[in-house]
Amino acid sequence: MCPFHDKPKIRVLIADDSALMRRTLRRVLEDDSDFEVIDTARDGEDAVAKARELRPDVVSMDINMPKLDGISALQLIISEGICPVVMLSSLTQHGAVATFESLELGAFDFVAKPGGTVSAELGSVARDLRAKLKAAASSRSLDRAGRRTRAERVRRVTREARELPPGPKLALPERAAPSDMKVVAIGISTGGPATIMEVLPAIPHDVNAAFFLVQHMPGSFTGPFARRLDETCQLHVEEAAAGVEVRPGCCYVARGEYQMTVHRAANGRALLRTPTKPDTLFKPSVDVMMESVLAAYGASTIGVLMTGIGDDGANAMVKIKQAGGYTIAESEETAVVYGMPREAIERGGANVVLASWDVAKAILRRL
Repeated sequence: MCPFHDKPKIRVLIADDSALMRRTLRRVLEDDSDFEVIDTARDGEDAVAKARELRPDVVSMDINMPKLDGISALQLIISEGICPVVMLSSLTQHGAVATFESLELGAFDFVAKPGGTVSAELGSVARDLRAKLKAAASSRSLDRAGRRTRAERVRRVTREARELPPGPKLALPERAAPSDMKVVAIGISTGGPATIMEVLPAIPHDVNAAFFLVQHMPGSFTGPFARRLDETCQLHVEEAAAGVEVRPGCCYVARGEYQMTVHRAANGRALLRTPTKPDTLFKPSVDVMMESVLAAYGASTIGVLMTGIGDDGANAMVKIKQAGGYTIAESEETAVVYGMPREAIERGGANVVLASWDVAKAILRRL
C-alpha cells in the first residue's frame, strides 16, 4: 500500500530552464496519482518567486539555469524554510561537484538526469525521482529539540576540515592490516551524502580499522564523492578498485553500478573486488558488501545502517549481529528516511539505535 494513501497530494514545483524537461518531468510525476504539479519555473529567480507564493511541499530543482542558478535558488528556499528541495544534476564531472555543493547547502537529495542536461529519457529514473520527492515532502526540515539543521552541521564540519593543515593521513600503511584489525561496514542511501558527514570526519586517521561505505549513487558520482570525503576526513578515502589491499585508516567507497566485496588471498591478505554480479535492486548493494566483509572478518565486523529508502542491508545486519559482530542503526530521530535502519531494527539486527551524531562515538568505543 502506498504510504500516501488517502492523504493530500504532494504539491510539486518544477524548476528547469528546458521546456522539454519541464514537460517530461510533469508527465513523469503526474503518472503517479500521489503528485500534483502546481506550477513550473524557467529559471532560479522564477523558482524562488513561485516557491514563496505557492508554498509547495517540495521543489524539483535543476542545477544549471539562467539568471539565478539552482544552487543559489536552493539557498534562498532553504534559508526561508519554505520546503525541501531535490536537485536534478547532469551525469558529468561538473554536475557531480555542483551536486555535492548543493547537498552541503541543504538539498534533501539529488537525481542524476540520464543523457545530460536536457533529456527526454527521464523515465528511466522516474522511480528514483518519485521516491525521493515523496521522502523529501514527508521529511522534517529541522532536527528535534532545537538542534541545528543538518545542513548547518555539514557546513561547519566541511569548513573546519578545510581550515586544517594536511594531516598524517598522507602516510598510509604499506602492509596488510594486523590480524586484530576491526572493520566497519556502512550502508546508506537517500539523505546519505550529508548524513555521512556527521560520521566519517569524526574518525581519527590512526584507528586500527578499515571502513567500507556503500552509498547508493551513480557510477559517475562515486569517484568525486570519495574525493570530497577525503578532503574532509582524517581517514584516507578512495573509490574501491579491484585488487586494492585493505588497510587500516582507509575508507573504501563502493563504485556505482558495481558491487564491492572482500577476498581473502591464500597468504591472508584482504583484497577488494568489484564484480558486476549479483544483479540487485541497488548496485552497489549494502547486503552484498556487508555479507562479504562478514565472511572475511567475522566477529570483528561492525555494521552500520543509516538513512535510506527500502531494506538494503537489513538482512546483513542480522547476520553480523548473530555472528558476534556489533551493529548500529540510525534512529528515527535523525534519519532523513527511516526505511533501511527501521527494517534492520524490526528484524532484530541492531545492537544499538543511535542518532546520527552519536554513531561515530559508538564506533570508536568498539575499536
